[in-house]
Amino acid sequence: MPDPCRCCPPSVARRALLCAAVAGAVRPGGATAADHVSPGLRLPAAGAAPRVALTIDACSGAADMRVIGGLLNLGIPATVFATARWIRANPSTVALLRDRRDLFALQNHGDRHVPAILGTGRLFGLPVAGTIEAVRHEVSGGASAIAATGAPAPGWYRGATALYSPAAIEAIRAMDLRIAGYSVNGDEGASLPAAAVARRIAAARDGDVIIAHTNRPDRPSGPGVIEGVAQLKARGYAFAWLDTAQETAFTTR
Repeated sequence: MPDPCRCCPPSVARRALLCAAVAGAVRPGGATAADHVSPGLRLPAAGAAPRVALTIDACSGAADMRVIGGLLNLGIPATVFATARWIRANPSTVALLRDRRDLFALQNHGDRHVPAILGTGRLFGLPVAGTIEAVRHEVSGGASAIAATGAPAPGWYRGATALYSPAAIEAIRAMDLRIAGYSVNGDEGASLPAAAVARRIAAARDGDVIIAHTNRPDRPSGPGVIEGVAQLKARGYAFAWLDTAQETAFTTR
């Protein structure tokens, strides 16, 4: 089984460098890396205090309570994009998230963390969905798992790797879901040391959508997530939900 956090989205700075690797790993009918897009996401200007949206991916594996517990202690709201795999593996943590609906919203990260890429091959170690029907199955499986927790039906979807074939995006939108991009990659799939994570998150600007992870308690990134958001809070930043977020035209080109 591939390391789930090596399959999470690369930073904006690294995406162009990774395009060649993506093109070499995935061969969807001769398509190139430019055929795989990753929509960005930002909050509109509010005209008051600066604000950001914190999104936390739970791909598979365990729950990093350093992240979830830290957000509870700070009273910072976050949108948790959870796969069905992670939900089934962490029932007590899911119950905690549901008990604190004032701070945590559950959204769809898919059934088994399969990239919404058409064709054949692997993307960052993960077998791609391959077909539109497989994309729909991945999305609907994630939605069913969230519904089983008693949470509201998800309105957002973030696929594994945050890269999509354009036709897959159309299919996901046809399922009444918005694509959850981001503008700040806080932890590089929980691969960075805590100090680096804290610096990245603390450098967020008004309107940014931050991505981090809560499924790798064995890695050092978790405390950095909390340190970074604590610094933003201390500087007067508000933490918003994704309700009003707007997609931006960012691709892998």
